[in-house]
Amino acid sequence: MNKKKREERLHAPRKTIVATKPYAPASEQFRTIRTNIMYSSIDVPLNAVLFTSDMPGAGKSTVATNMAIAYAQAGKRTLLLDGDLRRPTSHYTFEVSNQTGLSTLMINDMDWRAVIKRTAFDQLDLITSGPVPPNPSELLSSKRMETMMQMLRDNYEMVIVDSPPLLSVTDAQILSKHTDGVILVTNVQDNNRDRILEAKELLNKAGANIVGIILNNRHPEHALEDTFYYNQSTEEYS
Repeated sequence: MNKKKREERLHAPRKTIVATKPYAPASEQFRTIRTNIMYSSIDVPLNAVLFTSDMPGAGKSTVATNMAIAYAQAGKRTLLLDGDLRRPTSHYTFEVSNQTGLSTLMINDMDWRAVIKRTAFDQLDLITSGPVPPNPSELLSSKRMETMMQMLRDNYEMVIVDSPPLLSVTDAQILSKHTDGVILVTNVQDNNRDRILEAKELLNKAGANIVGIILNNRHPEHALEDTFYYNQSTEEYS
């Protein structure tokens, strides 16, 4: 893929299939994932979940966006946090300004409510990444980030965090410490076992609670073969 095509894909809004085609098989898969997350920990409910991937292009931003909408559709007060301070996408998807967001909140002494953006979906709020900072990892590992995440968790029933790929930078490992669980998204068309195992090992080293794996772009005919994994076929929507 040449540079121009990569840029076009980066700036393209992620498809909100759960909203635009609620009866599509892919939409039902997102609702199934939502149910699995809700019942994955009965004693200590998960109210902050990180979505990451092994490599770029796996579709983790598309999955995170649709999962946030799915929670909002279930009546849960939901926040989608764009924690990808390097290659953010949520402002393209929701067609909002990115002049302020997570990075400005971390750098400046301001209330988190000042960067909340409303969406067209009831019960769903958004915090975009904000301008790309020179030191993303330092901002995400700061005490201020920890404090802010706790405030968000206190004010929302579900916080969905979109983060950079694990094998590219350390940001996802850092963000995993601020969430209750992590879901790894991988594109079955170009993944490999070694990369997935390496990503899993990085999460284990960070002490992350790995809730499951989403197999994106998996052909539907194989969906029943691996019942342990979340199966997702969104090739035409990603």
